[in-house]
Amino acid sequence: MKRICAFPALAMAIGILLACGGKQSPDDETSSKSTETAKDRGTIGLSVLTLTNPFFKVIADTMTEEAARHGYEVAVVSGEFDADVQQNQVKDFIVQRVAAIVLTPCDSAAVAPAIKEANAAGIPVFTADIACMTTGVDVVCHVATDNYQGGRLAAQAMIEALGGQGKVAIIDHPEVESVIQRTRGFRDELAEANRKPDVNIEIVGAWPGGAVPDRSFATTQDVLQMHADLDGLFCINDPTAFGAVRALEAAGRLDRVKVIAFDGQPEGKAMIRDGKIYADPIQFPRKIAATTVDAIVRYFRGEEVPKEILIPTALYRQADAENDPELER
Repeated sequence: MKRICAFPALAMAIGILLACGGKQSPDDETSSKSTETAKDRGTIGLSVLTLTNPFFKVIADTMTEEAARHGYEVAVVSGEFDADVQQNQVKDFIVQRVAAIVLTPCDSAAVAPAIKEANAAGIPVFTADIACMTTGVDVVCHVATDNYQGGRLAAQAMIEALGGQGKVAIIDHPEVESVIQRTRGFRDELAEANRKPDVNIEIVGAWPGGAVPDRSFATTQDVLQMHADLDGLFCINDPTAFGAVRALEAAGRLDRVKVIAFDGQPEGKAMIRDGKIYADPIQFPRKIAATTVDAIVRYFRGEEVPKEILIPTALYRQADAENDPELER
């Protein structure tokens, strides 16, 4: 009797499965697992320096995509160059109990209290592109461009552009660690090159450009008035170079003054193609973002994560731009 009663029950169960579509397809299973994992793993809080610079927008978008593959959501906010705003964003992340926090600091020194608050709350902190320069804080891993190496490449490009002779200025933004590393590499490479008999390049000074076009435009105008014999400009990022190029065009000196920038944004690459910028050490923001997510995943798996991961730059000249399929003709 028990067997007879069991069979209809089994048949009913099979019927219900068939009515519901039977066994899930692999895609359905993946989707279900992904949803459950995302719910279990939670959110990564990301506060970037600015979203007006495409470089950081690429970091934010790529990190969101990569994190989703591993079951995390990403909450993206922007400090817009304001360290106080960024600190309040970190406070919000702590209240939300995010799984991890990623920062591209607005100020490499002023970011320390925010990191300490996250440390006290037991939330792991990672930095991307820009490091914290203050000791006594716990950052699991810093992932960035090798900015020092990039600065040396920028100096090599300047030597090439000027034929080893001339006077150059730096349009700077010393509030952030990445730029400090770039200008240090630039200065060190020139200092070494100047020991050679055929190289004599003088750095006449460094002036703040705020890492944005408008301020860099005004700063470059001032520099051009002070140094009528200027031969070159090292601009610490592409937006700085955009402002500098405008100032040079307005002064009728773009043909005389060679511009070396840093980044490799599409607009910057187009200016290299058009001869307005001589060269860029280019960065790889997608790789920075993907590597940061990988470090987070490895950390939560209990794996050992290096304290710093540096990604080399590559020098991008006019010949590269002319053969770049991503640039519109």
